[in-house]
Amino acid sequence: MAQAILARTPDSEVTLLTQEHHATDAGRFAATLAENRARVLAGDAASMHLGLSTAEYKELSQSCTDVVHAAEWSGTDRMTLERVNVEGTRAVIELAQDCKKLRRLTHFSTAFVSGDRAGVVAEDELSAGQAFRNAYEQTRFEAEILVRRAMGALPCTVLRPPVVIGDGVEGPPAIALLLVTSPLPVPLPGDGVAPLHAVPIDFVVQAASAIHHDPRAVGRTFHLVDPNPASVRRVSQLVVQREGKQPLRPSLGSRLTEAALKLSRLGELRGSGLTSNLVFYSSRNTVELLEGTGIRCPPIESYIDKLIDQARDRLREP
Repeated sequence: MAQAILARTPDSEVTLLTQEHHATDAGRFAATLAENRARVLAGDAASMHLGLSTAEYKELSQSCTDVVHAAEWSGTDRMTLERVNVEGTRAVIELAQDCKKLRRLTHFSTAFVSGDRAGVVAEDELSAGQAFRNAYEQTRFEAEILVRRAMGALPCTVLRPPVVIGDGVEGPPAIALLLVTSPLPVPLPGDGVAPLHAVPIDFVVQAASAIHHDPRAVGRTFHLVDPNPASVRRVSQLVVQREGKQPLRPSLGSRLTEAALKLSRLGELRGSGLTSNLVFYSSRNTVELLEGTGIRCPPIESYIDKLIDQARDRLREP
């Protein structure tokens, strides 16, 4: 996002907020960006005044024009999820309220605030009586409520990507992890026709940057999704073909799928992709604003190799 913002606005400067133990790496990254146009502040997005000194926070609130809130936590510890996802969003909103020159606050949410909903989910919908499959979905839902409440007083935009595939993100979908590692054919959730909602990070960044700088985006929400998502069965077939594995097992029923997810804890992973819910995300707002830009979500067939490689990388992590 920093690269995209600097490329789109040649006269701008970017401040990157990072935790203290990431400050050195963030500094190296900032040095690769446009000369003297990026700096790093060590703090904590979930703390009062973002964990900055009084002088740092005052300077930031006086000079900042745009806030892009991408900090999140996708683990399973409920207290950390509440602190980072909910209280962190509250702290960023407070910064935006203090910014005297604020032009836009863009908040990265997730498509999975829809919880267990089925059918078509519109971008302007949020609370629809849904239940949540894990604490990540619920805390992201609660965070988006805070942003929506702030829209009356602040120029806010909400972005909802699904699972994001690519370097530097939490993915990949759990179905890829299972298919890559299992020596036996993996049963599909339900009948396998449910869509697997995943997008590449390059598309997310390009779309997010364009929408963030579009004045028509104020007060609106955007699904950054694949308008024609492949089914879980289709993705499974692609992975099996690439890996040279046995054909897939017969499908599991929806109840067995949910039970298996709970036992394996894969269902706790952000956007696991293992669900029998037939849910589709409308992207009318996104299509409207990206018309004429040439920015489109590519089909998953074009980056399936990247998804598999990311699954392998994920498995090597401690």
